[in-house]
Amino acid sequence: MKILLAYDSLSGNTKMVADEVEAELKKAQHDVTSFRVHPDAQYPLETDYDLFILGAWTADLGRTPPDMKDFIAELGTKPPHVAIFGTGETQWSMAYFCGAVDRMAKYFDSQYPTLKIEQMPHTERDHTAIQDWVAQILSMREGVVK
Repeated sequence: MKILLAYDSLSGNTKMVADEVEAELKKAQHDVTSFRVHPDAQYPLETDYDLFILGAWTADLGRTPPDMKDFIAELGTKPPHVAIFGTGETQWSMAYFCGAVDRMAKYFDSQYPTLKIEQMPHTERDHTAIQDWVAQILSMREGVVK
């Protein structure tokens, strides 16, 4: 399966999750195009992808970071298969924790489960959650594309 993995990371936490997600996808022998979104990027959107995986940190009281918003705008039409992950901090309250994940999932009307990690993935529970999430989204998508 051809998968696009795009993420935005401020402090490196979301990149760490993206790296683990990418490793799991490659271990499952998928063709992955992975990159960090940024204002000057030329995105590889000319290829048809079977699955889009987007990851972001949460900005400004539960909002999606501007660079990820810009990337989403560059997609043009909404892809039908989008899975969302992100990092956040519960210290800002549960109302805002990983708010970007919730907003993006709602925007894309994603039927895939979301993944939310507190700060950086540093516990065995975090690593297991990432592995399980990747397995779950792949299983859901592979039901349609082999």
